[in-house]
Amino acid sequence: MALLETRNLSKSFGGLQAIDKVSLKVEPNTVHGLIGPNGSGKSTFFNLLTGVYQPDEGSHISFNGIDITRSPAHKIAELGLARTFQLLRLYGELSVLDNVMVGYHPHTKYGPLAPLINGAEVRRQDKVVREEMEELLEFIGLAEYAEIPAAELSGGQRRLLALGRAIAMRPKMLLLDEPGAGLSPVNVDNLMSTIMTLKKRYNLTIIVVEHILKVVMSTCDTISVLDHGQKISEGAPEFVKGDPAVVEAYLGREMADEDIRAAMDA
Repeated sequence: MALLETRNLSKSFGGLQAIDKVSLKVEPNTVHGLIGPNGSGKSTFFNLLTGVYQPDEGSHISFNGIDITRSPAHKIAELGLARTFQLLRLYGELSVLDNVMVGYHPHTKYGPLAPLINGAEVRRQDKVVREEMEELLEFIGLAEYAEIPAAELSGGQRRLLALGRAIAMRPKMLLLDEPGAGLSPVNVDNLMSTIMTLKKRYNLTIIVVEHILKVVMSTCDTISVLDHGQKISEGAPEFVKGDPAVVEAYLGREMADEDIRAAMDA
């Protein structure tokens, strides 16, 4: 059974049809790529999956067998669907450790009055969570920065922290919105290596939106392609790379990223 399934997923903003009856399935323990030219609807699709936007009538989204079509964002996150954002939304004034602990917050097992009623148990739980989050930071290479403000990290380190915060939510599925944005080729390779290692360690299913197509082609099991809000192609990387509809969508217009031309010409 697919972990995530959409049927006839649609979203319009006034007269603009941003997503138009998109149906797809994401199988467990796979990496599923979502690509398309600028303005094709990729970020809108992510926002629909995570409850940021509400879809149009007739749409259906199920996750792990549960209908989440109209669920609010926090309920979807609690079910195990986590994401990162293209524009990082870190708490710059908080420490690196506190940022990942914010990600863990939905799993906190005590209420706001617990410190007054049973402070010792709260302190014990906090200690366990802190140790787990420190181990996560060690795993992603940020342990030595645990106590410094997140705003002081480099661009690549902030990408890692955003990834760590999403992992701290203990997701079943992780949505990555342009994880390589702004990174050098070496740092992109390092980041994707870390992501694939995290996938194995935490048994994750991943959907990735990425403009650097060599990343998608080398890491994804299946790729879906959007253009003008519609799904125009889907399949294994080799199939998608040679699909005339995909080539036309990318190369039939002026493109700034030479990586796209190289990937499509390969």
